[in-house]
Amino acid sequence: MRAVISVIGKDRPGILAYVAVNCAQRNINIVDVTQKVLQDMFTMIMIVEIPDELDKTAIMNEIEALGEKENLKIHVMHEDIFNAMHTI
Repeated sequence: MRAVISVIGKDRPGILAYVAVNCAQRNINIVDVTQKVLQDMFTMIMIVEIPDELDKTAIMNEIEALGEKENLKIHVMHEDIFNAMHTI
């Protein structure tokens, strides 16, 4: 399954690495990533591939909870839902 991971939080070193390492530990492949710092706010969007054998709901909840630990807002959404939300 392809998914979109969005990350927002106060900018500091290591945010991209933190998210990427947690994806790698779950065998989630990062397909594309874009990031930007707006004033002192870090924003990032990743397109990822989550292996079929993983429990998608559990993975999404785990990754979002990891964000809370680091004062980040991380949201994981199925790519089809993301695309549907952004299509007129």
